[in-house]
Amino acid sequence: MSRPSISLKLILGLIWGIIHLAIRLFNLWSLLIYNLECYIISSGLLRKYRYLHLDRLKYLAIVVDSKEAKNTVKIRQLLCWLSTMGVKYICLYDIEGVMKKSFEPAMEGSRDGKVREYLGISASISHSSHKDLAIECLSGSDGKEGIAKAANLLCSTYLNGDTHGDGKTEPTFTEADMASALKAVGCGGPEPDLLLMYGPARCHFGFPAWRLRYTEIMHMGPLKSMKYGAIMKALYNFSKKYQNYGK
Repeated sequence: MSRPSISLKLILGLIWGIIHLAIRLFNLWSLLIYNLECYIISSGLLRKYRYLHLDRLKYLAIVVDSKEAKNTVKIRQLLCWLSTMGVKYICLYDIEGVMKKSFEPAMEGSRDGKVREYLGISASISHSSHKDLAIECLSGSDGKEGIAKAANLLCSTYLNGDTHGDGKTEPTFTEADMASALKAVGCGGPEPDLLLMYGPARCHFGFPAWRLRYTEIMHMGPLKSMKYGAIMKALYNFSKKYQNYGK
């Protein structure tokens, strides 16, 4: 191999190493800035984060990767933080139903006092009348079941609406028809104003799409790295956003 070829490889290798080092240093710097910002927000040094105006946040959805959802300690801590921030209605979702299996049976079988003791906060399950915090648990199977029930209802309505074979026309189902059907079978549910995603991927992991028409979605990173300041910043940023829903 000629000397120019060896020199070229060395130069390219050096450039690649410098670029790789620069990227790692940039990521490290970004992480340090992020952690510092979260600490400052948590400590209350920034006045604008001290009082959150959550009038527009009627319903908050938390989507967690199923592997991370097994960390019930982190989930309880997250619920406790959200409760102290003033969030009243929370939906917990993971595609495999890990949180639903972990939290829903205990809360459904408990009175309010025991529920508070179980979670460490004032909470109630699903659409109960408890005034402090309402929690709904969903899984991927709920979405599939809801679609199946709604489709069955629409087909039944179409078939029963015209018993004369000659008079039947091709069915046309609109988004409004599907929304009405989902509501009729009890699978509509409120649409989250904000959805926080915890996990390695930037996706909602199969959260029912018909409940995300106007939802603001934010990726929060891994659940194990969640920070009080990051959640507070996300809620603050949402409170400052302008949403044009249209007509």
